[in-house]
Amino acid sequence: MAAIVQPTRPQIAVSAAIFRNGKVLLTRRARSPAKGFYSLPGGRVEFGESLHQALAREVDEETGLDIDIIGLAGWREVLPAEAGAGHYLIMSFAARWVAREPVLNDELDDYRWIAPEALASLGDLKLTGGLEEVIQSAARLIET
Repeated sequence: MAAIVQPTRPQIAVSAAIFRNGKVLLTRRARSPAKGFYSLPGGRVEFGESLHQALAREVDEETGLDIDIIGLAGWREVLPAEAGAGHYLIMSFAARWVAREPVLNDELDDYRWIAPEALASLGDLKLTGGLEEVIQSAARLIET
């Protein structure tokens, strides 16, 4: 088996806090990094893609959902020591669910629609770092 070569420069990624009926979609990662943690659907931006194009593509690939992107909710930098892998700058957006039901690809193994105010009481779920803050920021954008 060939060794995985990690990029030597920071990678830009996007994620979506997708809201439907007052709840946000959380997905559980089936692979490293962050295997077993709940997070927002998303992934790397490909060369030549806008952030919105990358976000719509990643959400469709990972969940099959159609979304309406509202705006930038926040960002997070993940350093190699933290991720155990690469260096990422993750741009997180607020979005509204438009159509279809979640159908997960092999990068994810579970999903849940959760009310943002219930996140703090979900001690049994492992959440990626900074997730609650991004969701709260996204919820404020959705409400306006």
